[in-house]
Amino acid sequence: MSDDSERLSGGDLLARSLSAAGVRKIFALHGGHLDGFFKGCVDQDIDLIDTRHEAAAGHAADAYARTTGGLGVCAVTAGPGFTNALTAITNAQLDGSPVLFIIGAAPLREIETNPLQGGIDQIAAARPLAKWAISVPTTERIPDLTAMAIRRALTGRRGPVVLEVPIDVLHASVKPGQATLACGLNVQPRPAPSPDETRRLLALIRAARRPVIIAGLEAASKSMADALTRFVTATAIPVFAKTQAIGLLPPDHPLDGGAAGNLGVLPAIGVQRPDLVILLGAKMGLLLGGRSGAIVPHEARLAQIYSDAGEMGRLRDVDLAIAADGAETLDSVLAAAGPRGLPDFAPWAARATAARELFGQAWPDRETAGGVHPYHAAAAVAEAVGREAIWALDGGEAASWMGGCVRVSGPGRVLTHGYLGCLGVGLGFAIGAQIAHPERRVIHVTGDGSMGFHIQELDTLARRGLPVVTVVMNNQVWGMSIHGQQIMYGQNYNVISRLGMTRFADIAEAFGCLAERVSAYDDIVPAMRRALASGRPALVEIMTDGDIVHPVTVSMLGKAAQDTGEVLIPYYENLPA
Repeated sequence: MSDDSERLSGGDLLARSLSAAGVRKIFALHGGHLDGFFKGCVDQDIDLIDTRHEAAAGHAADAYARTTGGLGVCAVTAGPGFTNALTAITNAQLDGSPVLFIIGAAPLREIETNPLQGGIDQIAAARPLAKWAISVPTTERIPDLTAMAIRRALTGRRGPVVLEVPIDVLHASVKPGQATLACGLNVQPRPAPSPDETRRLLALIRAARRPVIIAGLEAASKSMADALTRFVTATAIPVFAKTQAIGLLPPDHPLDGGAAGNLGVLPAIGVQRPDLVILLGAKMGLLLGGRSGAIVPHEARLAQIYSDAGEMGRLRDVDLAIAADGAETLDSVLAAAGPRGLPDFAPWAARATAARELFGQAWPDRETAGGVHPYHAAAAVAEAVGREAIWALDGGEAASWMGGCVRVSGPGRVLTHGYLGCLGVGLGFAIGAQIAHPERRVIHVTGDGSMGFHIQELDTLARRGLPVVTVVMNNQVWGMSIHGQQIMYGQNYNVISRLGMTRFADIAEAFGCLAERVSAYDDIVPAMRRALASGRPALVEIMTDGDIVHPVTVSMLGKAAQDTGEVLIPYYENLPA
């Protein structure tokens, strides 16, 4: 056998390293810089799912990670391929989603020659936005650096990592014995709390009269759902969830308080506020009321269970910070409770969860002069779909209306915006979720504004035969934008916040999807059932009233206190006088 036949290219080494890590799906868009790697994927029987835009490929890999609990992988070419993916990298970073971004690069040997797609320092650009980023310097280092990237993505606070592989490093070859080993791929620690932390959390619970649990994205896993069910069965502590943690408790569970925002409603219905908040896999920020105390009361004691100790105390003092696995922590507390057990908070839970039924009562009219009421449109979609689907929610108010109606029977089945507030994630999320879970229906709900970001991914659905059902709530405006402008400056004011009558059903049909437009409430459920029964990629366009304002817009916009001279800063804290 000749020496040439005993050599492995960089593309072979990279594909073999990923295969050893259990990677079977990679989301990508073709670029010549990575052809050597793509050939290796074919040889390793790794499926390449190509999208029409690199951001969508990144969002799809992100959704794959969120819904499986494992690693998502995205591969994009150099230059504009990389810069197009930066939004997806940032979105994964802020939400703590473990995605490996493999990016091509111009040859190392042609540095500073103004080569094609090589005039920027990609790693310098990626480092502030990713958990970790590195460029592979030589072909033989591909396996160990790939393994290191995977470990960094999946351990501690999870997040995206960027692995740059220059084209000459990828196409060069080495003898098998010269290559490093892809070591440490089985490193998956699940740290438990210390005995002292367990005792202190147990003491906080026993001292409380009105405890609640608020679950976040880091808690959206099967192991956490099982542990949480065991824990609340023993304690009857009510559970509230950020949108992406919906489904940790079974539908209609008596301890399911619904959205975390429901805690802010309690005073209005005559219910005392919590005196102990346990943040489970959640971090403080705008989505939990910021520094306002509206959701996490200032006077309540606070325990936070999160992988990143640096998050503890971000906006207020934490009475107990536990940087450990949430499921291990809950089980440790149950074990430490012993024969004495834990208090029964069922009477409190019945009062605390009362707000979850109030959401739809404010809007009795299903249709208005301007179209279907968006709440009732969302409720009808949820009714038609049931509780076994995976949801990808996009848009400003469209996602909020749908998030208030979705019911799912398990965790990790609701994907939506995190702290980046990134519109346009929906179709990429839907693609990744459908690839990860071919046995489950995926429903993509978006507004007509957000649908415009990556509408070309309808082509990806059609080419791949992915039976995603897209619902466009078309109110012909950027809803959150125009409503915010009108609240601040008057009903007659708007600037670049109106959209024309784009016929999304017609566009979807041209892409090869089943599509129809409905303008009456009674037509929504039948249209959804036809779309679901088709087994094809489908789109249902619902004409909704653009004048209806979602309460989340009002609450996020805020207001300036009268006679104080405060300056209203929408979505952020006001400027003092």
